[in-house]
This record gives sequence, structure tokens and C-alpha cells, in this order.
Amino acid sequence: MTRARMPRPHEVATARRDPRLLRALRERRQDEAWRTRGTCQNVDPETFFPAPNEPADAAVALCRSCDVQGSCLAWALDVGDCHGVWGGTTPRERRAMLVAWRDEVQPDPDAAREAGPPVRDRLLTLVPLS
Repeated sequence: MTRARMPRPHEVATARRDPRLLRALRERRQDEAWRTRGTCQNVDPETFFPAPNEPADAAVALCRSCDVQGSCLAWALDVGDCHGVWGGTTPRERRAMLVAWRDEVQPDPDAAREAGPPVRDRLLTLVPLS
């Protein structure tokens, strides 16, 4: 398992100008029912969670044609999801976008609550530290 690195300043600067991020900022909380209309509804979910050594091109291509791409990416950034393809972005792209996102918006407590506790907290309940 590889450890994700912090995005470099030039990656964050590029992310700030990314049209997908700008769309997500515009469409944030605009469409609460976006999940029901996503192109991904009729596709095997594993398509959007390729193994680390597999390309995510198929999932990204599907997302490009999706009407709810901005809302999907906004949700992923609100909850800090860095796994899989969301809103036409890979985890690496979203790590840089997340830095820019947090500078632009206030956290959405409702979205975080729906996503459940952070993975770290869930792991602590499974593996006690003693």
C-alpha cells in the first residue's frame, strides 16, 4: 500500500484553475438528488475504484459525459474522499483540489455526517490501541 503525499504548490495552483473544480464550486449544494441521475448508476461500481496499478481512464471518460459531475465532485471534496473516481477526477487530482477547496468553502457538517466517521475513527473501533 502506498502512502499519499501532500500535493506540491504548483499542483494546487493548477487545481485552483481546473474547470472541474470551478464547476463543483458553482454546483455545490445546488442538486441534492444528484446521485439518482448519475451516469454511474448503470455501471459496475468497481469501474470507479480501479486498483492502484490500473488506469482510471474508463471511469473518467464516463464522468465527462455525466450531467451531475460538478455536484459529485463537490460531495467528494466536502467529505474529503480520496479513493476512487468522483466527478471525473482521480484521487491524486482531488488531493490537490482539496487544498484549494478548503480555502474556498466552509465545511459541510451534513455531508460529513452522511459519510460517517473518518476511516481513522472506524479503524480505532476495530483495532483497540492497547
